[in-house]
Amino acid sequence: MPRLDEGYRLARWLTGSASDAEDVVQEACIRAYRAIENFAEGNARAWFLTIVRNAAYSWLQRHRPSKLVSLEDMPIEAQHEVETGGILVAAVPTPEDLLLAKQRSVALKNAVEKLPLHLRETLVLREFHGLSYREIAAISNVPTGTVMSRLAKARQSLLSLLKETDH
Repeated sequence: MPRLDEGYRLARWLTGSASDAEDVVQEACIRAYRAIENFAEGNARAWFLTIVRNAAYSWLQRHRPSKLVSLEDMPIEAQHEVETGGILVAAVPTPEDLLLAKQRSVALKNAVEKLPLHLRETLVLREFHGLSYREIAAISNVPTGTVMSRLAKARQSLLSLLKETDH
């Protein structure tokens, strides 16, 4: 239960839809419940996020062609929560700050959406969930070097996409 929010955020990024993410998390919880006896001492967070990831990919294969996966429009509050993990800024923003933040948020969301799924997944797990390379490798079932390569490529692609929107 303590990892549901993180699981939801990962599912939300992978599926691109709030309702689809809820379905994925529900399926992941059922899978986790059934597999809890097999869980040995270890990182419960990585274990659960692995289950969410696998459930999301299974769901995407069953319900959508890979070319159609994209995020739907979200209210600015929901975007901020997904992007920052729910951490609130202490200062009261001005209307200008809110407008600029919304524009940057939309630009970032759009740029992340344009990344290929495997790069987006790695970027979200590292930057939004704060997982280590080793944890991401375990979740994604790839070598640590591949995680590092994907992350570097995702960051570089993200910067290029964001520069394109500035012009």
